[in-house]
Amino acid sequence: MSTYLPTIKQLQYLVSLHEHGHFGRAADASFVSQSTLSAGIRELESLLGVTLVERSRRVVRFTSLGEQVVAKANRLLREAEELADLVQAAGKPLSGQLRMSVIPTIAPFMLPRILPRLKNERPDLQLMLREETSQDAVESLQHGRVDCVLLALPFDTGEVEVEHIADDRLFVAFPKDDPRDPPATIPPDMIDQGRLLLLEDGHCLRDHALAACNRSELRDSASMIGTSLHTLVQLVDNDLGLTMLPEMALNAGILNGTEVVARPVDSPTAKREIVLVWRKNSPREADFRLLAEELRAG
Repeated sequence: MSTYLPTIKQLQYLVSLHEHGHFGRAADASFVSQSTLSAGIRELESLLGVTLVERSRRVVRFTSLGEQVVAKANRLLREAEELADLVQAAGKPLSGQLRMSVIPTIAPFMLPRILPRLKNERPDLQLMLREETSQDAVESLQHGRVDCVLLALPFDTGEVEVEHIADDRLFVAFPKDDPRDPPATIPPDMIDQGRLLLLEDGHCLRDHALAACNRSELRDSASMIGTSLHTLVQLVDNDLGLTMLPEMALNAGILNGTEVVARPVDSPTAKREIVLVWRKNSPREADFRLLAEELRAG
């Protein structure tokens, strides 16, 4: 008696549904119609003779067996991706499709400077980019949704290979005419905990900023703003507080058109390390190291 083997596409649909918890969003992420994704999962259940997903109008709930199948499917899809990577690595260096996640506090400041040159010098490379917070990007890497991640350390990335790109100093951004007349460098104890504006949880820059201050009381008192660095700059420009910015954002002109003043933090920990990370034992390691060289050259 033959055993039915699920197709890669069916497993991709199932994993996508588990990730998004909604048929419409899962279909969008899979670049198919909702009916196609739903039919693929139903066919999988029918051929296996089991129920993997309990459906209702409001809730998508995976059965206990469904959860086990998803866990196994993630591993199988990752193996399939590595098989494709093995073939890709045998071809021309740094060519073909490469999926990279980039965190929001790097993407708008680093990529516009690098991508035009990379496109010109590596015309055979199809770089697929997605912007995600550090936590989401690491999860995407672990589940095989992306091949590598451009992020900032320190951050818990798990077991990965790491290639250093650059060190990025942290600055304090003050409103113009701040009454304390900011000096050339800012000692951590000068940072007013009642006025500090930071990104919300999930952005590693928040933790880097707090570590740079080395003041535990800031963690509970700092105002958390669930938005971008550009919005924080506008708040500071309107004298609603102060914030911390990475040097790459300053170099990219984030303060252009404002009257905000930025000064470096006087602390050896007031920096973050920009790195490229990928899964250990990836057959495309040579490609990732070449990509890191390109990023450093930018």
